[in-house]
Amino acid sequence: MDQEIIARLQERVSAEGWDAVVASSPENVTYVSGFVVPSQSLMRWRHAACIVTADGRVTMVAIDMEATTVKAHAGISDLRIYREFSDDPMDKLAEALSDLGIDRGRVGLEMEFLPAKDFATLQRRLPHVTWTAADGLFNKSRQIKTAGEIALLRSLSKLTDHAIGAALRSAKAGMTEMELAGTLLATLFGGGADSYKLMIIASGERSEFPNVGPSERRLNYGDIIRMEIFGQRGGYLAGVCRTAVVGDATPEQYNIWSNLVECKYLMLDLIKPGASCPEIYRKFLSKFSQLGFEPISFVAHGIGLHLHEEPYMGRYGNEVVQAGMAGAFEPLVYIPGRFGMQNKDMFCVTEHGCEVLSDVTPTDELLRVG
Repeated sequence: MDQEIIARLQERVSAEGWDAVVASSPENVTYVSGFVVPSQSLMRWRHAACIVTADGRVTMVAIDMEATTVKAHAGISDLRIYREFSDDPMDKLAEALSDLGIDRGRVGLEMEFLPAKDFATLQRRLPHVTWTAADGLFNKSRQIKTAGEIALLRSLSKLTDHAIGAALRSAKAGMTEMELAGTLLATLFGGGADSYKLMIIASGERSEFPNVGPSERRLNYGDIIRMEIFGQRGGYLAGVCRTAVVGDATPEQYNIWSNLVECKYLMLDLIKPGASCPEIYRKFLSKFSQLGFEPISFVAHGIGLHLHEEPYMGRYGNEVVQAGMAGAFEPLVYIPGRFGMQNKDMFCVTEHGCEVLSDVTPTDELLRVG
């Protein structure tokens, strides 16, 4: 449990005039406790929850199946255990709130996550509590990373970048995308990742598709290979994408890649404290539009405990960049019926500008393999 995160949540809860906030999604339970409850995201009925009160007390509710694991890793002394199948976890959560002296007043809940049936149980058990949506409070708090979160994202970004680079450099004509996936995962887990999300390995004509996994397709000379994965450790994610060509690229492909690299360095110059997210996107478009392709509606987004988090640097919204934010920028081109190219890097915002976190695989030149 990161005490800086608890202090931030306590400050936000007090500022809202609430008595407590309850984390119930896997991402926010991890955010509060510092621990990924293993089966919470796999079995929806295995609820876990963390309560943070306005005066800084922390209580956790967990299932008996994982009680010993949570006790050993979460670092929360006030742990309430419910029995699977015979107990209702919402009863245990309501009991915990009552024991904390919060049987009336205002409590924030993740309304976008908690099922209606469970919310109804809480309303019935604590009829004098005013329940308020807390999704925005968690989203805002998670935008600014602590030093510990940045250190984790930095090392995970380098590991993820290294794993993709190693897999691509092993690529040869005749290999299948599945074989590349095996190399990628072996390197990723061998380097210390404990999980991953959204592995994309798309070659040749498949490289035009945004979010496709590996297939039995074999690599051919002249193929573009687009490879992306979100390496995961301790619940946190680092998203990196690299593009390579088997043999020689065409002049058109080299020209596109040159523009995407220029977009990358433009983003590095633009992302700094005080910068407007939509203005960054507009300036990105001035360079990208030289290619004549349709852009996606954003060029960067936050990353942390979820694949995509606020803020987005895109055509919608009005967020301002702040020191401590972390995310990924991803200049990309998808040409229907032909190929796709993408260069995605992790970054964090410092007091003075922008630091690239995924700096292992050189990308100034299109990677040539096989």
